[in-house]
Amino acid sequence: MNLLFRMLYVLLSTLFRPRIGTDEFGSRLRLRTLPNDLDINLHMNNGRYLTICDLNRVDLFIRSGLAKQMLKRKWMPMIADHTMTYKKPLKLFEPFEVELAVTHWDAKYFYMTHTFTAGGRVAAVGTSKGVIRSREGVVDPGLVMEAVGLAGRMPGTAA
Repeated sequence: MNLLFRMLYVLLSTLFRPRIGTDEFGSRLRLRTLPNDLDINLHMNNGRYLTICDLNRVDLFIRSGLAKQMLKRKWMPMIADHTMTYKKPLKLFEPFEVELAVTHWDAKYFYMTHTFTAGGRVAAVGTSKGVIRSREGVVDPGLVMEAVGLAGRMPGTAA
């Protein structure tokens, strides 16, 4: 149930947050570890980190205008690969911040870094690669960025 509430929180908070523009293509959320996040060791379950990364992407999609384009064009986001490295446990009710940075893209994938911090320390770092798919197959990331008005503006874009 807390995932539903968190999704509602992200959806509502996007109404009050600035649009993601050319200076950064990423998302930052401030959250707190809740009882439903815990595993038997009483810290955040490893699978919950991946769900929180999904919330970061939802925030990015909405605030960049990509969600609107995906609905209009019948595109679907998909994660092809995701890895996490855990450094410090997140305990019950501990506040934390998670930052998503889209670092670059190539002819098929967007590459992202997810950084969880708490108390000024890195708790976990993840990397993922994802695609936007249409009925015809994978949509070129350059076309995706063009659709949201950010084509050619991200440093480090791979060819």
